[in-house]
Amino acid sequence: MGKYIKFFMVGIFFGIVLVKSEAVSWYRIYEMFKFQSFHMYGIIGTAVITGIILLKLSEKRRIKTTEGTSLRVPLKDRGFTRYIIGGSIFGLGWALCGACPGPMYILIGTGVWSILIVIAAALLGTYVYGLLKDKLPH
Repeated sequence: MGKYIKFFMVGIFFGIVLVKSEAVSWYRIYEMFKFQSFHMYGIIGTAVITGIILLKLSEKRRIKTTEGTSLRVPLKDRGFTRYIIGGSIFGLGWALCGACPGPMYILIGTGVWSILIVIAAALLGTYVYGLLKDKLPH
């Protein structure tokens, strides 16, 4: 139970950082999709670069996961079409609801109750994918 409190506290801290940096702001997301501001691209780019650096450092220092296994990123199948289609669907959903799936629960914490509709749709979409995944071309 103790390790979960640690993760919960990191999640709260991360939520505060996202709110204070305006990364969960509908207006900032709207600006990003209209290419009117660098703000969100800067946040996303910083996150990607930081993630790459921390992953490489973790691999070099042989840091273990919470389960004690070696940290490694599994290789994905190469393909162009599925990433274009999947990315387009993801981006369309992000643009339509004005929220990335990552901070949906953070938005509840800020009092944006309409995000509950988006969460319900995301859960329904995940359920439907689970039903159809064996019939889809992967």
